[in-house]
Amino acid sequence: MDHVKGLENVVENSKNLGAAIPNEMKAFRALSGEVFKEGALSVKEKEFVTLGIAIAIRCEGCIEAHVRNLVNLKATREEIAEVISVAVLMGGGPSTVYGGKALEAFDQLSK
Repeated sequence: MDHVKGLENVVENSKNLGAAIPNEMKAFRALSGEVFKEGALSVKEKEFVTLGIAIAIRCEGCIEAHVRNLVNLKATREEIAEVISVAVLMGGGPSTVYGGKALEAFDQLSK
């Protein structure tokens, strides 16, 4: 599986955590499965929300995961840029750094 440069350990770390706390991770995956069902918001819209939060709270692994999901959902670079702009509004200057990382991830993953 291709990973964004600098974030290669995200999947491996998640697997290791799942081995260390299997019940908790199973519950987390179940919650995620429920949240990411189509509803009043589409799955793509929910991924935009999670990407914005990931940028604002500065979670590189989250950025990679949600950008990857958005690439698979056919998000455009323009949509990603707008999500970044909202994250910058809410997260301030540090979000410009992580927004740049998100855009770089999109560019790498959408090749």
